[in-house]
Amino acid sequence: MYHPRPCGCKGQRTCLVCEEDHEAVNTYNSWVNEEQRECSYVYCPMCDLAWPGWETDSWKVHPHHQGEPIRFPGTKIVLDFISEEEERELLTHIDEVPWDPSQSGRRKQNYGPKCNFKKRRVRTETFSGYPSFTKFIQDRFNKVNVLKGFQTVEQCSLDYSLEKGASIDPHIDDCWIWGERIPTLSLLIGSTLTMRKFEGPRTKYNLIDTEGYPAVMREDGIVKEEKEIEMEFRESYQKRNESKKPKENLLKDIEGEKNATPSYSRDGKPYVLRLPMPQRSLLVLYGPARYNWEHGILREDIPSRRVCITYRELTPTYLEYGSKAEVGAEILKASKSFWDHRQHYGLDI
Repeated sequence: MYHPRPCGCKGQRTCLVCEEDHEAVNTYNSWVNEEQRECSYVYCPMCDLAWPGWETDSWKVHPHHQGEPIRFPGTKIVLDFISEEEERELLTHIDEVPWDPSQSGRRKQNYGPKCNFKKRRVRTETFSGYPSFTKFIQDRFNKVNVLKGFQTVEQCSLDYSLEKGASIDPHIDDCWIWGERIPTLSLLIGSTLTMRKFEGPRTKYNLIDTEGYPAVMREDGIVKEEKEIEMEFRESYQKRNESKKPKENLLKDIEGEKNATPSYSRDGKPYVLRLPMPQRSLLVLYGPARYNWEHGILREDIPSRRVCITYRELTPTYLEYGSKAEVGAEILKASKSFWDHRQHYGLDI
């Protein structure tokens, strides 16, 4: 069970294929219970507020919402980020590129450095850039206010299959090398990103690293200038070195601060939050939504084939003023390249 299976799943991850073919594999269980469904909120991209409810299409009643809303900082949804014609052409080219099997009923096309998050190792020699048919997406990031200065260093396409019962378990994208902002473009259908408050140890997902990262956004919602981020990062690095506090004590301090923060609840019960990802929209997670909440996609929220493209940037550690600047420079250099996919994969031969 814990070895990779022909469908692409391994460990406790499963899809409909391995659930039917392997008796030793546990069947899929939703990670959201009925109580959480009753206490959930749905984010509305029109008013930047989350309203009581479960069905994500409920945001479309805007401005006629009901109930008491809450704020969910760290979220930006750009509707109709690409046109229908751009979507059709993009999907045509995506499907011309070979897909690799992935876990939980998904397929993937990954462009970026090879990372081992547990051992904190990165290999750059196989990273050569991106297919040119995706360049217009990265170019358009400049028009999104929360993506100012975003430098793509990984582009990952995922294909969710209804027939395989595709889903993705709740997680936080690793924080050792992937930076604060995570944009995702949704194609073919609309779907939902379900968020739950992370209550685990700060060592998981390398979250402890974020204690030394300056926020990309200022409190006024404006992206900081690179020099400002650099100055804050250097100051934070100096303070941590001067304190010389043992790692175990630092973890205790962090856990204490976490436990002192108010609980995220509705009527005294923990809630989940539902982020709509309409077809052709761009969802950006940053700040609190990026670091404090796990995100996943439930099997029930994949009614038919869905394709998405997710992008990542580097942490300050890998930028020109960080301790891993040399490796970061190699990654950034490769990230400036765009190539013809037909030639690259020998499709014209």
